[in-house]
Amino acid sequence: MAPRTKTQQPPAPHAADSHDLIRVHGARENNLKDVSIELPKRRLTVFTGVSGSGKSSLVFATIAAESQRLINETYPAFVQGFMPTQARPDVDVLDGLTTAIIVDQQRMGSDPRSTVGTATDANAMLRILFSRLGTPHIGPPGAFAFNVPSVTASGAITVERGNKTAVKATFSRTGGMCPRCEGRGSVSDIDLTQLYDDSKSIAEGAFTIPGWKSDSWWTVRIYADSGFLDPNKPIAKFTKKEMQDFLYREPTKVKVEGSTLTFEGLIPKIQKSFLSKDRESMQPHIREFVDRAVTFATCPECEGTRLTEGARSSKINKISIADACAMEIRDLAEWVRGLDEPSVAPLLEALQQTLDSFVEIGLGYLALDRPSGTLSGGEAQRVKMIRHLGSSLTDVTYVFDEPTIGLHPHDIRRMNDLLLRLRDKGNTVLVVEHKPEAIAIADHVVDLGPGAGTAGGTVCFEGTLEGLRASDTVTGRHLDDRAVLKDEVRKSTGALEIRGATSHNLRDVDVDIPLGVLTVITGVAGSGKSSLVHGSIPAGENVISVDQSPIKGSRRSNPATYTGLLEPIRKAFAKANGVKPALFSANSEGACPTCNGAGVIFTDLGMMASVSSPCEDCEGKRFQASVLDYHLGGRDISEVLAMPVAEAEKFFGSGEAAIPAAHKILDRLVDVGLGYLSLGQPLTTLSGGERQRLKLATHMADKGGVRQVLVLDEPTTGLHLADVEQLLGLLDRLVDSGKSVIVIEHHQAVMAHADWIIDLGPGAGHDGGKIVFEGTPADLVADRSTLTGEHLAEYVGE
Repeated sequence: MAPRTKTQQPPAPHAADSHDLIRVHGARENNLKDVSIELPKRRLTVFTGVSGSGKSSLVFATIAAESQRLINETYPAFVQGFMPTQARPDVDVLDGLTTAIIVDQQRMGSDPRSTVGTATDANAMLRILFSRLGTPHIGPPGAFAFNVPSVTASGAITVERGNKTAVKATFSRTGGMCPRCEGRGSVSDIDLTQLYDDSKSIAEGAFTIPGWKSDSWWTVRIYADSGFLDPNKPIAKFTKKEMQDFLYREPTKVKVEGSTLTFEGLIPKIQKSFLSKDRESMQPHIREFVDRAVTFATCPECEGTRLTEGARSSKINKISIADACAMEIRDLAEWVRGLDEPSVAPLLEALQQTLDSFVEIGLGYLALDRPSGTLSGGEAQRVKMIRHLGSSLTDVTYVFDEPTIGLHPHDIRRMNDLLLRLRDKGNTVLVVEHKPEAIAIADHVVDLGPGAGTAGGTVCFEGTLEGLRASDTVTGRHLDDRAVLKDEVRKSTGALEIRGATSHNLRDVDVDIPLGVLTVITGVAGSGKSSLVHGSIPAGENVISVDQSPIKGSRRSNPATYTGLLEPIRKAFAKANGVKPALFSANSEGACPTCNGAGVIFTDLGMMASVSSPCEDCEGKRFQASVLDYHLGGRDISEVLAMPVAEAEKFFGSGEAAIPAAHKILDRLVDVGLGYLSLGQPLTTLSGGERQRLKLATHMADKGGVRQVLVLDEPTTGLHLADVEQLLGLLDRLVDSGKSVIVIEHHQAVMAHADWIIDLGPGAGHDGGKIVFEGTPADLVADRSTLTGEHLAEYVGE
């Protein structure tokens, strides 16, 4: 055998090692202006820039979207038919892409049967565990699932196989769903006393529902003249059949004064007309009515566990699956670690790894039965990270959308460590972020801008953090901004009393939240902030919660329709041109007949992406050509809807197009930092932070006085450093106008600007739930007795 020889010359670089960049050329998605950029692979790149500058358009709508589209194309056509379809982004060249895993901050859906356990497969593993080891044995895994109802069927079916016929007579399946609440854990009820006064007849005005006038055909008149009820008899004296028709009758056509109308029972009618609408978009008096009329209570049969008695009776070491799901995940992880059963060893190992990942990522305080719709955007994003933490995959592109949302400064360090760990395994990590603490760990920084909307969409800077700090970009100039403690704080005008609060992890908390001032509720993630504010404020208080949840509506809904801005604009157009206001609605008479006012034509191509192309008749303007001949101030209605808010505010503020009612609404939209949004932008394209600020703009007009309390849940979400100062000014104006403002927030600038701080902790879950500090920001900094105090003192430089 010949001896092995070694060459002295280093080998030439392998061609496969040269692909170390993601190249983007000519990206034009949304507001991007022919962006070309090269991003290093296996590094952590942070994208910064003001809200609306094009960060998400570049990272999510271009790079990540194309990666996912290409991966989907590798599946068979049959499989592609079941997958979400995506069109190719508007970009000339995308080269060097790797598999993209998107971890965004979209809420995890508000389906009442979706929980932390179902969203992460932990429940599925627990169900198998209990079906194997639980005593008494009650059935397969489905017997422990609150999404599976028990089914029993009897009869006969005929199955033909060749010349033979088989007859099967019975079928049964044991499910774990509680039949009373159908797996929801709570039962809702409509309080009939809030709908009508049963001592009166319909003719005497028995209905107490807002907006139900005696001469309205579709409300009071249809009940009075339907023929099913006696309108002159007090409701309390209705027969059983009359009451059934009155409350529950299926939709039925009836004649009222020669017109055919649809009669429907009162309860389904109320559910459709009030309860199906977005609560935050309701007028204040309607919202108050809904809050009074609908009651929610824990299901008396399953006691909120969602499970049948059989599922709750099967136990392992005296613990039922309901007990296991109600435990804090860190406690459940210890319980699973104590199980020693070789027959299910692989299952225990997988379950243990999933539960440990929860603890590692800082979510050990959650329980598996926590409804996923109640998680904050930051918690939802971290839950989605669970399945990637222990993954053996490398050379993957992880895409994060503001991973520090909902995190206390103390927790941001832990998140930074996780992002660096993902990078160090050989992955490319792309992060859209505003917090300086998260930008600080970047290997590469890309700053987009210089402005928002049409004023953005270009790359202003790319390089290192130090280079960004020295650059003259908006982000570079504001990177070291620090809010200062106020010299004087406002005095409260009263107090919102909370006594004996025990919601979730709160430990019999008594606290007075001052009114007439800016109060900030803070504490580490999971310390009990939301439980205190959203779950413990007494009913009947004039409290309006402004959060980031999706706004109900179609892709036709936009800021102009949501805020009521379109109404005065349509009337002004109609008056100036002597025509009907309905002509200036793309959902009514003025709509282009070809696209029905959508502006685009959708072509369904089955398994491939649906193609949307601008309507050829209206050229995407959504209106009939004849409508566009009418002008106001030299603009037609389509040009007005294409305007950014800031431009529209000037346009409707003075001159021929001055409309005071429209100008007031636009003024408020500019105040909340949405000047870059176009009036006709679909609401489905807004981020969580933008949705929250849009809701806030609608509530700024409420005349609630000092007893009106606005609760804002992390209003700095999605806000650039330069916009935080504007937000602080807005909060001040809200308080000075007579409102009380409570902010759940982690941003130190908002804490420093507060009049009063309530700090919860000291830890998360059962380590939290207590008030650890109440007082002014200056006292908190001087005290330094809590984690928040230490970080705030460090922030203000004391």
